[in-house]
Amino acid sequence: MSMPSVRAAARLRWLLPGLVLFVAAAYAEDDWLSHFGQGAGPPNWVGDLTPVTAADWSYAKAAHLLERAGFGGTPQEIEPLAAMSPEQAVATLVDYDSIDAEALLPFEESGVFGPEMLADLADGLNFRGALARARQRGSVYGVEPREGGVRPYQPIVDVSYYRKYAPRHEWLRVANWWAERMMLTPRPLEEKMTLFWHGHFATEQEKVMDYRLMLDQNTMLREHATGSFRDLLIGASKDPAMLIYLDNRKNVVGHANENYAREIMELFALGVGNYSEDDIKEAARAFTGWRNEGRRFVDDRQLHDAGEKTILGRTGNFDGEDVVDILLGQEVCARFIAGKIYRFLVREDLGADLEESLAAILRDADYQIAPLLRAIFLSRDFYAPPAFATRVKGPVGFLVSTYRKLGLERMPGSLYFPLVSTQLGQALGDPPNVAGWAGGRSWINPSTLIERGNVIGYLLFPERQGEAYRYGPFEARYQRYQFAPIGAYERDRVAAMGAAAPSSEGAMMAEGPSGAMPEGVMATDMKKAPSATMINETPRHDVPLGVYNGMNRAFRTILPVDQSPADFDLASMLKEADVTTTADAVGYLSLRFLRLPLDASDRRALEAFLRDRTGDESLDFAAPSLERDLRELLHLILSTPEYQLG
Repeated sequence: MSMPSVRAAARLRWLLPGLVLFVAAAYAEDDWLSHFGQGAGPPNWVGDLTPVTAADWSYAKAAHLLERAGFGGTPQEIEPLAAMSPEQAVATLVDYDSIDAEALLPFEESGVFGPEMLADLADGLNFRGALARARQRGSVYGVEPREGGVRPYQPIVDVSYYRKYAPRHEWLRVANWWAERMMLTPRPLEEKMTLFWHGHFATEQEKVMDYRLMLDQNTMLREHATGSFRDLLIGASKDPAMLIYLDNRKNVVGHANENYAREIMELFALGVGNYSEDDIKEAARAFTGWRNEGRRFVDDRQLHDAGEKTILGRTGNFDGEDVVDILLGQEVCARFIAGKIYRFLVREDLGADLEESLAAILRDADYQIAPLLRAIFLSRDFYAPPAFATRVKGPVGFLVSTYRKLGLERMPGSLYFPLVSTQLGQALGDPPNVAGWAGGRSWINPSTLIERGNVIGYLLFPERQGEAYRYGPFEARYQRYQFAPIGAYERDRVAAMGAAAPSSEGAMMAEGPSGAMPEGVMATDMKKAPSATMINETPRHDVPLGVYNGMNRAFRTILPVDQSPADFDLASMLKEADVTTTADAVGYLSLRFLRLPLDASDRRALEAFLRDRTGDESLDFAAPSLERDLRELLHLILSTPEYQLG
């Protein structure tokens, strides 16, 4: 069995043994509409944490559960959940530790971190800092200035820009890998909660500048995704990526840095207004000495403030773990965390009474997350009308759920996931700020709604795609560039030094070894380089050459990403489901992809659209044009307002 097949099979391992997989029978209108029926419960379920019963359970509720506790799924994944009791279905998703996920491949590293990357890593030097260090001690990054000739510091500038660009683009590969893991995982709640904590403990790769630390953080969040919040809070506090991002590695006795202390109170544990400025100052002292050496956390007691501190009414010689326990002891902490998880998984409007009830569940479970999730997913409130198919999908969820519902076995390379999700407003590893993404309705505006339709169009019809989502440092098409020997380019640049410096940054940036820089990400990065006037202050190094050399090396080091389009066959999908008419096709695709039924007039318009395309009420599976017609239909369905909700 091929690896994609093995990985696809792994997605079904969470289904109970012996269940017959659902095969869609002929979808007469009443049949497929009935699956949308028995969806949301009555209005009086709002705020009611009483568990739903087997009599309440239905296909629509099972689909809703899989949508919120994961990223949705195919009918073949939903129907077995619908055949279980509600308790069994929820346990299948929440108690995932026993489910084998070995078929999910680990991230394959490109080997970006050579000796020059590992040397002086903690200093975070840019090229100017590196040059200053080299002038002081003769070398930096383990690289010596070259002796004789022009540009003696060029090797250091080259390595500086390699250190900047290689981790950035390797992180994009990590983001692509993680998105594929979300798509293929047999443990969807694990990835859904990892995504939640990634937004909660927001960290930016652009500041960390070490994809390995971001990948380690991702692993840590996954490990504790539904476990102890205390372990998560301590794990985040000791996480090297977080220590860099919120500057706690600079937090030392006598010079306390308050950044992390402030955010652990405001954003990670208590919420705004539930602490004082003095609490922040004292907590910062408790976190002194917590730093990292590369990927390793270090509790440096020589840099720790061992004095007495008073935090939220408690006094003692506290350290960082003590601060975590003090925060967990605050009544507001459970309300803050339970409420934030609820808003992510259920709905935005959370009343005070419901929030306190959820907080009590979290406190009683000693801050274990799984019991809270189980209570939410079983509750009547979770299936009440305000919670049912009302969440605007975030860009990552929008893309991953589309891929899962198509039944894809690998990430479509023709749409490079990190760039597409960024275009739609959510770049993994690059939240807008330390507060993460606002979510909810902020995901949608006229521009992003049109962009979502365009992305679906490119997914279904890759031949229509321009360069918007295909460029990147990993594409095979860039192999056509034959880079000139560096020595030849340098000689040209040195000879040009006698001439007047270019008058514009654009002119300088447009130069390359063969007269043109590669397009796409590299060209975009080049535009960020220093101006020509600043560059030519000294003849001891050449910044455009350093940018080029650094990116060129990154280019050649980082492993390529498969650029193949999404592999699926709608005609075969419908044929296997015994769909025979245009009306049934609209019904089947609507049920497979939507959690809300289409308006009757919209449904009839879609049926007429497909009928006009095929020329008949019946589907002719031998017709060469049928696949294209069905993809046009699906593009319309996935561009509806209903598809933005889950």
